[in-house]
Amino acid sequence: MKIIVDAMGGDNAPGAVVAGSVEALSKYGVEIILVGRVEDILRALHEAGEREVPRGIEIMPADDVIDMHDDPVAAIRTKRGASMVVALEALKNGTGQAVVSAGSTGALLTGATLIVKRVRGIRRAAVAPIIPSKSGGAVVIDSGANLDCTAEQLLQFAYMGAYYAEDELGIANPRVGLLNNGAEETKGGKLQLETYALLQKAGAEGRLNFVGNVEARDPITGGCDVVVCDGFSGNILIKASEGVVSFLFSELREVFAKNILTKLAAALVRFGLKKLRAKANPDTVGGVIMLGISKPVIKAHGSSGAGAISSAIGKAKRAAESRVAEKLQENIDSLKLEDEK
Repeated sequence: MKIIVDAMGGDNAPGAVVAGSVEALSKYGVEIILVGRVEDILRALHEAGEREVPRGIEIMPADDVIDMHDDPVAAIRTKRGASMVVALEALKNGTGQAVVSAGSTGALLTGATLIVKRVRGIRRAAVAPIIPSKSGGAVVIDSGANLDCTAEQLLQFAYMGAYYAEDELGIANPRVGLLNNGAEETKGGKLQLETYALLQKAGAEGRLNFVGNVEARDPITGGCDVVVCDGFSGNILIKASEGVVSFLFSELREVFAKNILTKLAAALVRFGLKKLRAKANPDTVGGVIMLGISKPVIKAHGSSGAGAISSAIGKAKRAAESRVAEKLQENIDSLKLEDEK
């Protein structure tokens, strides 16, 4: 399997991207195509301890780079020689089975939509991170790609998230919840009320395991496996969760550093704390998939280090091996409103 990697995308490119790709070679047993400026990639390989291009890695030249401050649509249309664009074109043409990039989220989503294309019948692609939860993990869809959504789009997000949870989390018949400001079915604005009705109907027909409205705490405490929301609300949920995790670990460090007894306590529970920390570690999570695109596109965090890039490549491999896009295409009629069939 070949994974195409945008070597120039991200704050730490190409060094961290190249080092992470080298790490992923043996870890995941994949071949990797590094797309970018050849001299920069060769220099990064040398810095990673490789005297020559390792077996299993090939370099695809691309002289331009899409900057984080570039307008996404304009950049994709005008910077045809940019590493991200060249990588997406290679995916479209079947040169590899998935793309990984730590570059601009907006540009990557735009490029994936315009070049690789959405699954036929899907209205919007969505970013679907997995957040740690008491039950093992929960898919949040959407987490920022689509700020304004329709009820039909949220219905499609529910299906996309459910199919992804089955493959990525190994959950049979995942529980789908609608993010809202209360559990009652009368809660929320027009969008939530319309979406609730569509999800309830899909649940009654046995096509989704819809568990009703969920509040922001419920996905983390294990109340659902997929949380459906517009990108504005989903992004707030993700960022708030990250803030809480950061705050708690900062406070724990202070608590355990107070005196000799607390330091001893820290030593006794350090393995448990490391395991807990790993659940929210970007290097472990790696990246998020853009669901609704016809082929796997993985967005790694902009500040990804080598470990995070390696994990993102592993996620890309799993996404390529799964059949999420195919499942969406096979069931596309279920994702449309009655008057559109």
